[in-house]
Amino acid sequence: MNNSATARANILARLKAAPRTAVPERPEWQPPVYDADERVNRFASVIEASHAEVYHTSADAWPALLAEVMQRHGLDSLMYAPGTVDGQQVATAWGTLEQAPALVPYDRPVEELKDTLVNGVAAGLTATRAAIAETGSLVLWPTAEEPRLMSLLPPVHVAVVRAETVVDTLAVLMASQHWAQQMPTNVVLVSGPSKTADIEQTLAYGVHGPKELIVLIVH
Repeated sequence: MNNSATARANILARLKAAPRTAVPERPEWQPPVYDADERVNRFASVIEASHAEVYHTSADAWPALLAEVMQRHGLDSLMYAPGTVDGQQVATAWGTLEQAPALVPYDRPVEELKDTLVNGVAAGLTATRAAIAETGSLVLWPTAEEPRLMSLLPPVHVAVVRAETVVDTLAVLMASQHWAQQMPTNVVLVSGPSKTADIEQTLAYGVHGPKELIVLIVH
């Protein structure tokens, strides 16, 4: 028997002779469960830690608050979807304000709006399907009326989150909304502004999408 075969035989013999030990039990992972207030606060704190700007507001007050926030940031225009509930509300509310950023409707084919989306508006407004407390994520459900480009191309993304749609985890959301029966072609999870890092781990914002994220939590 050559040296390699002898070494192999010795190793196998030691393995067979070794006493058997029980495999330690792994603790079963339990998903977090929050109450309503904890859930919203957890979501807000986690997405703020990822450099999002979060405001708590009411169903009637959020359009005026958004106008104030945008003016404070020097944002002079907002693209919105006129066929959505949020789009209609912001258009109606801003029409009564003395000062408000300009509203730019998403009301034409994307080929005609592409330059406006990239260079012609300061921010884009979208609704959210839900939000996830555990990871601090927005869940976007793009539609033909409010496509993904509205949250991707403008330099600032404004997202409206209803507090009652915040859930503990992604698994809870998928089960409660029956995603297996109604998955769209494009579900987007957003956990902060667009960011990337180079080989030296220098973080840069806005390279692949909006450099700022404003979240309005509507209670």
